[in-house]
Amino acid sequence: MRKVSLACLAMVLAACSVPAFAADKPAESAEAKKDAEGDELPLLPAPKSIKQSAVIGGKTVNYTATVGALPIKDEKGKTIGEVVYTAYTVPGAPTSRPVTFAFNGGPGAASVYLNLGAIGPKRVQFGAQGDAPSDPAVLRDNPNSWLDFTDLVFIDPIGTGFSRSRVDAEATKKAFYTSENDIKYLSRVVYDWLNQNGRLTSRKYLSGESYGGYRVPRLAYYLQTQMGVGISGMTLVSPYLDPPAIGEDDALSPLPWMINLPAMVAGHFERQGKLSEASMAPVEEYIRTEYVQDFLAGPQDKAATDRLSAKVAELTGLDPALVRRMDGRVDIPTYLREIHRDKGLVGSVYDSNYTAYDPFPASARPQYSDPLLTTLIAPTTSAMVDFVTRQVGWKVDARYNALSYEVNEAWTRDNSDNPVKDLRQAISIDPKMTVDIVHGWDDLSCPYFGSRLIMAQMPQFGRPDRVRLHMYEGGHMFYSRPDSGAALRRDILESYRAAN
Repeated sequence: MRKVSLACLAMVLAACSVPAFAADKPAESAEAKKDAEGDELPLLPAPKSIKQSAVIGGKTVNYTATVGALPIKDEKGKTIGEVVYTAYTVPGAPTSRPVTFAFNGGPGAASVYLNLGAIGPKRVQFGAQGDAPSDPAVLRDNPNSWLDFTDLVFIDPIGTGFSRSRVDAEATKKAFYTSENDIKYLSRVVYDWLNQNGRLTSRKYLSGESYGGYRVPRLAYYLQTQMGVGISGMTLVSPYLDPPAIGEDDALSPLPWMINLPAMVAGHFERQGKLSEASMAPVEEYIRTEYVQDFLAGPQDKAATDRLSAKVAELTGLDPALVRRMDGRVDIPTYLREIHRDKGLVGSVYDSNYTAYDPFPASARPQYSDPLLTTLIAPTTSAMVDFVTRQVGWKVDARYNALSYEVNEAWTRDNSDNPVKDLRQAISIDPKMTVDIVHGWDDLSCPYFGSRLIMAQMPQFGRPDRVRLHMYEGGHMFYSRPDSGAALRRDILESYRAAN
């Protein structure tokens, strides 16, 4: 899999992560060694709750914030893992009030990004141009939260956040780090939370970002058909829906190039101040028609390659000579380095207009970390740990893994599972289910045009508005822009209200 696909798959992986099942200290005795292997780890603390309030949608919302852990047991009843959740619930509300379960991606990302960045009642600033890792990690009310119309439960899969395995590395990989078992144990977590909190009669929703968008359709179908839990709707945020379609940078098929190009054009249009649905419509039409024809003609057809290269250069703002040397096939790393080269800057794969200085601008090959990834890990980690341990008072002696390379590298990813198939099946089973797919225009890690093409192949499934695609200014984490976060809130609120 190409590196930019791994970036989407990894959502926001950065360094300095330790798997949650690792020992905090060197083992110096047989007893300590057993603890390090997970045999006799003490259980995580009992759930802890506090009362809080936030101004959301212009009104004060009083709620209860709870941090707790749910056990994962094997077929013999042994606890092999503990999944930590953060729940925000409005006390006194009827049990029919909606509840939304949220997952981030990776694999290897905790749910902190949707929680403290997008839909939770508090947020910490990250993802905007000019942010720095040393900025104060201060939580403030999130006016774009969804808590006023749905309770929220954020789930951290094993190896992320404070969630941890209680078995050794090989058993952990087998039990938790495959796409199939990931769905099975996370579905059980959803069921157990609903059961323990008396919410099985509530309307239930799922939300997932990036690889979380890969998870959610599969979770919905598994919950429907295996766990007896109906799902009213899904929100797929910058989803990683069809890995094979993204392909390789040297792909023979035009599809990967078709999917990437609109996001490149959107980034250029945004820099020019002319990005809109109207300006992008003819671009998408060109890519579906003339672009494909000239691409398939191949570089041996000089006239076709000349046409394609000139048009790509015009649409992206790249140097026409550079684009022609590449036969009009501009890969993502080249685009991100060249569009800001005159300023000595490089763009992020998650938002091409989020930039940082190129540390080695004269190098023939890129030698830099992603600008967005390297700025968000510090504020999100610090803010979440402070919230859990100091504000809520859920004390745990462990490292918090906002992002984990170890989980991502250990993951079994053959892409044999098909979330689009499960999405279709889940919708077909439940005629009342709604799906919102939401993207930022500038995202090159999970480009929006892939979802556009998937939706074009969908059957009608009754009402034409049951599956909707929404576009917003920004990139992978478009919600970090206040206007885009507010627009997301309005669109999802409309879907939840329509289900009443």
